[in-house]
Amino acid sequence: MAFEYAIALSGGIATGKSSATTILMLYGFRFIDADKIAHKLLDLRYRDIANIFGDKYIIDDRVNRRELGKLIFGDISKRKELEEFLHPLIYKEIEKEAIKQDKFKKPYIIDIPLFFEKKRYPIKHSIVVYASREQQIDRLISRDGFSRDEAIERIDAQMDIEEKKSKASFVIDNSKNLKNLQDECERVKGLVLEI
Repeated sequence: MAFEYAIALSGGIATGKSSATTILMLYGFRFIDADKIAHKLLDLRYRDIANIFGDKYIIDDRVNRRELGKLIFGDISKRKELEEFLHPLIYKEIEKEAIKQDKFKKPYIIDIPLFFEKKRYPIKHSIVVYASREQQIDRLISRDGFSRDEAIERIDAQMDIEEKKSKASFVIDNSKNLKNLQDECERVKGLVLEI
């Protein structure tokens, strides 16, 4: 059965999931990354994306994710259309990888940004990487060059970070500095290995 030893990793956009993932990998955790799978599928299925949204979102047989992002974060119906197409495909790929990982009989982490929103994955335990909403906005502006409105639009497309935090089995607080993030990852690693 898939997902037996899985732990979901979630958080909000710009809460620091990538940084936490890097640290947790150094601690020996194996990962499945839903975003990487989604990006691969987008590029493999670029013709489908062109059929659904138009050729203007394709450049050199690849999906222009930034432009498609502007569309789907600005239009809920378009976002829903993309999710209905893409999410079942992502699930199948993650399930295949999870079956492989479960054979090791050790905890592994699946990075699923919309874990709580979609309620699609039968995973018992979850980790949320936390930073405040204001920190998310500031990080998106400085990291990705978004305007404040664009940053808020992307954050609002996900469940509020405080709600995710309340649903998590474990929380990694990334509201301070890198040393604190390392300490938090080490603390959560110990907790995860006890389950």
